[in-house]
Amino acid sequence: MRHTLMFLAAALISLPLWAMHCPQDMAKIDALLQSDPPSDPEVLAKVKELRAEGEALHKAGDHTESVKVLGEALDLLSASE
Repeated sequence: MRHTLMFLAAALISLPLWAMHCPQDMAKIDALLQSDPPSDPEVLAKVKELRAEGEALHKAGDHTESVKVLGEALDLLSASE
C-alpha cells in the first residue's frame, strides 16, 4: 500500500513535467526547420502539420498525445537529414 501511494504521488508530481516537455519539442522543431529544413516538400509539409497538431493538443491539455505527435515530427526531421 505504501509503495502504491508513493507511486501515485510521484506520478502526480511528474504530470507538470510532461506539460513542460511539449514547448521544448515545439521549439526544437522550429529551430530545425529554420536551420536545416527537409529538402522533400512532402516531409516538410508533414512536419509542419504534426507540429501544429502537437501545439493544438498541448493547448487542449492532452500532453501525452502532444508529446507523441511532436516526437513523430522530430523523427521525420532526423530521418530526412
